[in-house]
Amino acid sequence: MKKRFMTLLTSVLAAGTLLAACGEGDNNEGDTTPVGGNNNNDNNNNGEEVTQEETGDFSARMVTDVGGVDDRSFNESAWDGLQEFGADFDVEVDYIQSSDASDYAPNLNRLARDNTSISFAIGFLMEDDIRDVAQRHEDMNFAIVDTVVTDDDGNTLSNLANITFAEHEGSFLVGVVAGLQTESDHVAFIGGVESPLIKKFENGFKAGVLSVNPDAEISIQYAQDFNDASRGQQIADTMYGNGADVIYHAAGGTGNGVFTEAIDRARNGENVWVIGVDQDQHAQGQWDDGNVTLTSMVKRVDQAVYQVSEMTLEGNFPGGEILEFGLEDQGVGIAETTDNVEQESLDAVEDYKQQILDGDIDVPQTDEEFEEFEASL
Repeated sequence: MKKRFMTLLTSVLAAGTLLAACGEGDNNEGDTTPVGGNNNNDNNNNGEEVTQEETGDFSARMVTDVGGVDDRSFNESAWDGLQEFGADFDVEVDYIQSSDASDYAPNLNRLARDNTSISFAIGFLMEDDIRDVAQRHEDMNFAIVDTVVTDDDGNTLSNLANITFAEHEGSFLVGVVAGLQTESDHVAFIGGVESPLIKKFENGFKAGVLSVNPDAEISIQYAQDFNDASRGQQIADTMYGNGADVIYHAAGGTGNGVFTEAIDRARNGENVWVIGVDQDQHAQGQWDDGNVTLTSMVKRVDQAVYQVSEMTLEGNFPGGEILEFGLEDQGVGIAETTDNVEQESLDAVEDYKQQILDGDIDVPQTDEEFEEFEASL
């Protein structure tokens, strides 16, 4: 069953500019059911606070992908959410860092052997490994972020929760900002590993750009790596050199190199920008005389991990379900920091956000959907 979080965030998100998103996959069921969620202790267990005696030996742990827990992006956001959950409920939380893809299966198996109450695989790259581990440990609870895992018959696994996001919706909004604020009418996108997931970022971004600037040129390149900052800098160097003045990255640690290149160019007097991803990456663009971060497409991986941990603690583990965090429930959008975003752009973001929510705009996710969208402009 596919569930959509209708009350994802209440107090943590201020104004309409803080949002977020992530996920892609097929499943045998396509219905959408509202799910309540709240991270305040006094709203747990039908209004009764969860006590230390009730938490018992509960533990929540995660396995990072190769970007590491301090990637200033996806993994770091997940760990922030897990730490917040641990502090709020006084339970054990921890992580295992993966330095290579070959570490995924051993790390996930280790969490299962340790009788972890809920084990998270952070990232779609662990799809095959968590499928195997979950099928071997049917009595343990698992969750994966950014994809939907099914068995050979196309059915989801009863001991595995699938956490997804609507990245294309948030990417559309930062595309609106890029399209309005580019001075060269040339923007660019750098993806990590080319995949259906990262294609959602790319196609949503392109649709947002062209909606406000139909004459804009958009360059696209994939690094085929989420953890190669030097490769990210090299690609950014070429894109800026070819005239792009705004680059949106959805490349994890590889994207750190985009910030490095933009700062180097800013120091030499060039007016270039970076749009960050997953977290508010404003701090990464800081340099002595300014900041090269235009905005960021925030996806609240932290709150998704928090809520699934809380549901499991309360005895409501969403095994076999697809949990989707989107624009409607403030799971995706633009970052709270708007220092470099013009008011015209902020107004346009709110306008297009409402059009998406009203169903007037169907944001494309795939290349085929983007072609149809572009033809309709």
